[in-house]
Amino acid sequence: MADAQFDLAGAIRTIPDYPKPGVMFRDITTLLADPVAFGETVERLVAPFRDIGADKVAGVEARGFILGGALAHQLSAGFVPIRKRGKLPHETVRVAYSLEYGLDEIEMHRDAVKAGEKVILTDDLIATGGTAEGAVKLLRQLGAEIVAACFVIDLPDLGGRKKLEALGVPVRTLVEFEGD
Repeated sequence: MADAQFDLAGAIRTIPDYPKPGVMFRDITTLLADPVAFGETVERLVAPFRDIGADKVAGVEARGFILGGALAHQLSAGFVPIRKRGKLPHETVRVAYSLEYGLDEIEMHRDAVKAGEKVILTDDLIATGGTAEGAVKLLRQLGAEIVAACFVIDLPDLGGRKKLEALGVPVRTLVEFEGD
């Protein structure tokens, strides 16, 4: 059961100037290593979705795999990995998405979701929303219904949450950090 008093933000390590000067990197590996913090995180993420009948949870490489597997298990749903191009062995669909300085591509197996399946998208952090937006487009390309997206961390100043909400995707986050 979720403990409203538990300080999830305190379980997240901040690394200044990584990967470049001026960036405050929010590292959830400390949260993942703490069984109480990790359990609390999973419980808080999954709580609003227990009764929506999700068929799948899609997790974005790499930390979204950890969270997505745990959420899928809790919801008795399947798990769909969304990976960088060239990492999946079977027939895939892919989409390009915007990065701060250019484009990249993500993909998933063509048979990972079926038209009409209800999918929850997850990752550790939403910043500019480029990767999450790409994942939504990828899932919709196969006919999935994105019922929600959930993240441990939101960096609201970078606008990712608003980008997903503009696509009609409800967003749930647990912790906000101002700035980038």
